[in-house]
Amino acid sequence: MRALSGKSGMWVAGAVLALVFVGSTLPTSLYDFYQSELHFSEITLTLIYSAYVAGTLLTLLFVGRISDQIGRRPAALAGLALAAASMLVFVAKIAIAVLFVARFLTGLAVGLAAGAATAWIAELDPRKNVEHSTSVAVGSNLFGLALGPLLSGLLAQLAPWPLRLSHLVFLVALLPMAFAVAKVRETVKQSDHRASEISLRPRIGVPQESRARFFAPALTGFGIFALGGFYAALTPGLLRGPLRQTNRAVVGLVIFEFFTAGAAAIALTPRMRSKASMLAGLALLVPSLALVVMSGMVRSLPLVVVATALGGVALAFGYRGSLEVVNQIAPDDRRAEIVSTYLLFCYTGTSLPVIGVGIVSQLVSPPIAHIAFAITIALFALGALLASRAIKPVATAG
Repeated sequence: MRALSGKSGMWVAGAVLALVFVGSTLPTSLYDFYQSELHFSEITLTLIYSAYVAGTLLTLLFVGRISDQIGRRPAALAGLALAAASMLVFVAKIAIAVLFVARFLTGLAVGLAAGAATAWIAELDPRKNVEHSTSVAVGSNLFGLALGPLLSGLLAQLAPWPLRLSHLVFLVALLPMAFAVAKVRETVKQSDHRASEISLRPRIGVPQESRARFFAPALTGFGIFALGGFYAALTPGLLRGPLRQTNRAVVGLVIFEFFTAGAAAIALTPRMRSKASMLAGLALLVPSLALVVMSGMVRSLPLVVVATALGGVALAFGYRGSLEVVNQIAPDDRRAEIVSTYLLFCYTGTSLPVIGVGIVSQLVSPPIAHIAFAITIALFALGALLASRAIKPVATAG
């Protein structure tokens, strides 16, 4: 059978990206169920999330560039295999230790597949247009992040086996995905690297000549994903606690709104340039943070809905703009390495509020912790705005 390339191959790579992020957010609507079943504390929940972060960051650090060496297809298939392993662990037994292992494996899967699939999308894009390929990558990412909580929330609320069924559905979806990936054209020349040359030494880097232009998108990625992590840290507890929304489908729907609003913003602004998109995301970040904090203080569901939509748009614009710049400066033979370096900033950003708010809230009142983290994230956004002056427009094909 002829290998899939061009538009078909690009969309398969996008589907890989979406699917691994579905797996990353599946537990979001289920954590209160796990807590009631296993009787663990908020600190334990924070540590379970940190296991996912550890898996993601370790993969980006040690094997972030491996798809530049062995090829996009083998790296994507390995990521899907790790995702399958994590789902099997979730299904095997409901226990605290199992959650740590399963989330760690999910982090490994995301770290390996995300860098490879993002680079693959850029290389398979028939338009050879950075804006287009970046929009596909960001849209796929956001769609996956949105679908995970919605799927698990609906199934937990309406179907049997609430802690297992969504993982089984995801596991079944991996099979046709792996078959499709095996048919996509490889874009890395296998002759470029022998097996003996493949290295697993930690290596995250950016070429010397690109570092000045990399700093702004890296800081933007950190700040924007910190907003997403801040939202993830506050919103589920806010809905289930002060707002008394015990319906897990409602929790999934609100988180679905966050990422869907972002995906819609990407779809509606295809001609927005990278720097304008990045600056728009940073400009919307501060009011988004303020609304998230305020919605917790006044306990208003309508305000949560508004904060959710604005935050999703801020994340989408900032993510697309910063990733476009990274794709513009990345040489073909180091694309996955540079994208993985960028993603390392992003996932570090998304993890700090979740872990930090969980820990600091045990030491001071939650509102004070929320305000402190919101101010910290806003300062990173200011740093990204100042660094963005080093970015100059880059002409792209198409």
